[in-house]
Amino acid sequence: MVLPPVGAHLDYQLGGGYPNPRVGIVVRDRTDEPSSGHYSICYLNGFQTQPDATDWWRTTHPDLLLGITDTSWDEELLDISSAAKRARIVAVIEPWIADCATKGFDAVEFDNLDSYTRSNGRLTADDAVAMIALLSAAAHRHHLPVAQKNAVELVSRRTEIGTDFVIAEQCGTWDECAGYVAGYGELVWDVEYDAPGLTAACSQLPRWAVVRRDLDLTAAGESTHVFEQCP
Repeated sequence: MVLPPVGAHLDYQLGGGYPNPRVGIVVRDRTDEPSSGHYSICYLNGFQTQPDATDWWRTTHPDLLLGITDTSWDEELLDISSAAKRARIVAVIEPWIADCATKGFDAVEFDNLDSYTRSNGRLTADDAVAMIALLSAAAHRHHLPVAQKNAVELVSRRTEIGTDFVIAEQCGTWDECAGYVAGYGELVWDVEYDAPGLTAACSQLPRWAVVRRDLDLTAAGESTHVFEQCP
């Protein structure tokens, strides 16, 4: 496994891939292709459904849904409350991980590690730790390092969760950047979504570690596209 290159700038391209010679690391959705010439990270939703896949989960694995919707993104939480259900969810996701490896991605990012905080108390931090540990092990079986995505409160459990680096969202906005650095050193990258967040993150992390994107992560050329780096 090869970790992301320290000192490389990041672009977060979940809304569609496009060339960007200004960066060395690119994150794209698992349904996309890796970015040629970049360290490419494959995005998977490991703890909630993607909005366009919710009906598929309801049809094929209804008992693996918690019955709670993250209304911010119209995603249903996966039910990670038991070892048996966690194992079955990994069985669904591991082929997606394998496909990331086959396509040539260099690492994976599992989104919504913090979904337990939106579960109305039905899921716990221990459930999240157990789930990400299984996902990390699955990714490592395919020789892909794993990003911890958000959930700064779980950095102290890095050994348990098996993650290798960090992709944070809005650690400048929420004053969390130092917490990630304490656990991962220079292996921390951050995505901000507004100008104050960018300013705050740029004051807390090396300038190469921070990018500002538009909230919808639109592709270059679209009217709402935003891509900014630290000054």
